[in-house]
Amino acid sequence: MAKFDVCEREGMRWVDIHLQHEMVRVESGALCYLIGDISIHSKLIPSFGGILRSLMADESVYRPTYTGTGIITLESSLGGFHVMQMRGESWILERGIYWASEGSVDVKFHRERTLTSLWAGEGLVYLQTKVSGFGQVVLTTRGPIEELILQPGQEFVAEGNYVVCRTADVGFCIRRPTKNYLGRFTSGEGFVRVYSGPGKLLINPTPYWRYYMKQMRTPNNDLPSRATT
Repeated sequence: MAKFDVCEREGMRWVDIHLQHEMVRVESGALCYLIGDISIHSKLIPSFGGILRSLMADESVYRPTYTGTGIITLESSLGGFHVMQMRGESWILERGIYWASEGSVDVKFHRERTLTSLWAGEGLVYLQTKVSGFGQVVLTTRGPIEELILQPGQEFVAEGNYVVCRTADVGFCIRRPTKNYLGRFTSGEGFVRVYSGPGKLLINPTPYWRYYMKQMRTPNNDLPSRATT
C-alpha cells in the first residue's frame, strides 16, 4: 500500500508519496520532484468523451500514473491536504478537490441533475469527480477537514461550498433558505445547498489563515481551490 505523508514547513503544506513497487494516480501538473526508480505514464490522446467531461467538470483530462519504487513530492499549498481511506464505498468530490489516489481507486465523473445544476449556478451540466473502491485518496482543501455522519432524513444546509465531498448515497439539492419566497430577500442569504442523509460528509468550515489572506488579495477565486505554490 502506498504511503501518503502530509508535510508542513514555513506555513506551506505538501504531500510525499512513498512507493514500493506500486502505482498511484496524480492530478496533472501536481508533481514537484521525485527520487527512485519511478516511471510516469500519461495517455497521449485521450478519448473525446474524456476531454468533454473534463472540460465540463473543470478537471484535468490528464491524470498521469506513477509506477515503481521511490518518493514522489507534490506541489505545496497554503491550503491543506486530507488523506481519505476508501473501503469499498463511493464518494463524490467537489470540483478541484482531487489531488492523488492509489491505483486501486476508480476515478470517474458524476453528473448532477440539470435542474440542480442550474440552481447551483453551474450551467446546464454540473460534473464532479467520483472515486470508488478500495485505497487512499488525497484531497486538496482550503483548511482543516471535519467528518459529519448524517442519519436517515437528517439534513445539512450550507450557504456556499463548505462540503468538500459526500458519499454517493447522500441526497443533494439547491433551494431557497426560507419556505416563503420573499424571505429569500430578507434573510440575507442566497440559495443554499442541502445534503440529506443517510451518509457521510467531509466539510471544510474555515480556511487556514494564510490561505484566506491570499484569497483576499486574489479576486474572483472560488473556494475551495487547487493547491498553488
